[in-house]
Order: sequence, then structure tokens, then C-alpha cells
Amino acid sequence: MSDPVIGRRALLRGAGGLAALAALPSLAACGTGASRASAGGKGTGKTVIIRNSGGAYGEALQQAIYTPFTKETGIGVKATNLQGTQMLAQMKQGRPQFDLIDNSMQEYVKWESSNVLEKLDFDRIKSFKAAKLPMNMITEYSVAKSFYASVMAYRTDAFGGKKPGTWADFWDAKAFKGSRSMCNPDADLPELEFALLADGVPLDKLYPLDVDRAFRVMTRIRSDVKKFWDSGPLPGVLLSREEVTMSTVWHGRLDQLIKQGTPLAYQLDGARRQSQGLAIPKGAANQDAAYQLIDYSLRPEVQAALAKIYPSNPVVKSAYDKLSEKERAGLAGAPEYFDKGFDVDVNWWLTHEAAVTDRWLEWARG
Repeated sequence: MSDPVIGRRALLRGAGGLAALAALPSLAACGTGASRASAGGKGTGKTVIIRNSGGAYGEALQQAIYTPFTKETGIGVKATNLQGTQMLAQMKQGRPQFDLIDNSMQEYVKWESSNVLEKLDFDRIKSFKAAKLPMNMITEYSVAKSFYASVMAYRTDAFGGKKPGTWADFWDAKAFKGSRSMCNPDADLPELEFALLADGVPLDKLYPLDVDRAFRVMTRIRSDVKKFWDSGPLPGVLLSREEVTMSTVWHGRLDQLIKQGTPLAYQLDGARRQSQGLAIPKGAANQDAAYQLIDYSLRPEVQAALAKIYPSNPVVKSAYDKLSEKERAGLAGAPEYFDKGFDVDVNWWLTHEAAVTDRWLEWARG
């Protein structure tokens, strides 16, 4: 999945899918399999190979996690950018060429039936108890380390000083004029939740999704949707060119445009959260080193370090205490925003994704 917020759907489909968290994301395709080794360290001669999605996300992981991990432990880190299908094929053969996986939590749930992941021994993750992760970010085989959020973005110069505040405003093309953009299932899960929130469904009553109601609501806005985006950068392109006035987007994807002065902003109410996590493949050659890297990644100061250089939301709440107010303002997971969003129901989507996607494709064709 390119970075967790780029091409995330590439990991969800077939042995690869959500992304983005791909992240996120996604959703840019996953990398080529080239490896990078972290420098420095105490010279132990040990190396852990981790699969991540590369790109800007991979570089941020190198800077914030892998390099300082090596300096502290002496364990080298190599990153490989295998696609989901490649990973699954290696694991099914019992010969994974990697010791640790950085991928969407939804993907791990999909793989459980294939019996390709190690059950985690959480006693070997020293930072786990102090992390106090919510139960929906933990499985027997994986543990979340960050999450991304899908949110609303808009042009601040488009509505005469008015600011859209809810998904109902996104659906109100009379009060907030202009074309919209929403995601294509090639990028992320169909955005049914946003339609239901626009129609008045409370955050805590979204699941199980009322699919018929969601598509009725989506039909009300269909003529205003100019483009369905299929890559992380596209919403920013459409907004900056004024081809649309509002778009769904992976939070953080517009940060550079905003810093450059483009009149754009996010609305975080109704943010849809999806988790990115770590898992160990069966047959990993360096299992002990993999556990040490998981342990290191869940430290609050390490989570905060990553968030400072990449729009990755820490899953460890205490990490936000190590961020400035300005830094937290760019994170949908910060305490001041968290209760305004919701977590994707992974099990619901695993059961219904294929049918919903088929229906979405028919709906989008009009």
C-alpha cells in the first residue's frame, strides 16, 4: 500500500487490500521490493527485515523509528516494499523474506484464516501494557501502531466566509455550492458512513450500516460529484485547481498545499479512522528482533516522533502529551478531535465489502 494514506485499497484486494492506512490509504502502488538498511548502531550484527509500503511513509519510519532503534539496540533494520500478494505467497510457502509486517489491521484479520501469522506473545512487548491500547486495536496476531483518518476538505475561499461543519453540509450543494469529489473503491472503502452521518445517523449507531439508506442519500449528491479520486494526491490537485470546492481526503494529504498558502482546510467532524499495525509472519528468521522493534514502536516518545514528521496518528494516547498544540492540530486522533470521529467496523466490512463495492460501481455509473 504505498504509504498508509496512499493506494490503500491495493492492499485490501485479493491478498492485498485496505491504508491506507495506506495508508491508510492509499491508499502509487506498493514498492518494488528494494530494501533499505538503517545506519549506525552498536554493531551486534543482527538485522530485522520489515515490510512497509515505502514512499514518504517509509522514509518517515526510517527517520523516526528505524534509525534511532538501531542506535539504541545495535539491531539493523532493512525495509522491503512487497505487495500484499507477494507477502501472502511467501508466508503460505513458509519462507517469508521478512521478519515483521507494517500493514493495515484489516489485512491481518483477512489473513488469520490462512494461518500465516504468529500469535503474539504480548509479554515480550514491554511497552504494551503502558500503551493502554483500545481493544479494537489489538488481535491475537497483530497490534496497531498508528491510524489514518478520512475526512472532509474544502476551499476556504469558496463559500463567502461560511465553513462546512458536518457531512450534512457536504451534501448541501445549495448552501455550499460547487462540485464535490469522493473516493473510488480502488483507493479506499466506499464512503457509506459519510452518507449516513449526513442523513442524521449518530456516530455510535452507524453499524451495521444501512446500505439501502446510504445509497439513497448518495444518490442525492451524485450529480454534484465531478470526480471519484483513486490516489491520495488527487483531492489536493482537484481542490487547488478549483475543479471542486469540497472533497473527501485522507487527513494530512493537504498539509503541504496548506503550508504553501493554498486556501484549503479540513473538517474533522465525522472522521473515519482505520488502523495500521504490526504482525510477525510464521517462520520469521529474526523473531526476537521483531518483538524488540514492536516494543520500540509503541513507546509514546517514538510515536510522537513519527507524528511530528508524518501525519500518522499515534495509537498511544500519552504520545499526544509530547506534541505541541500546533502539532496536535494536524492529527485527527488528538484528544480534542477523537470523540468527533469513529472507527471502521472491520468485521462488518470484511463481510460486506465485495457486495457494497459492486453496488457502488453501478451507482457511480449513474
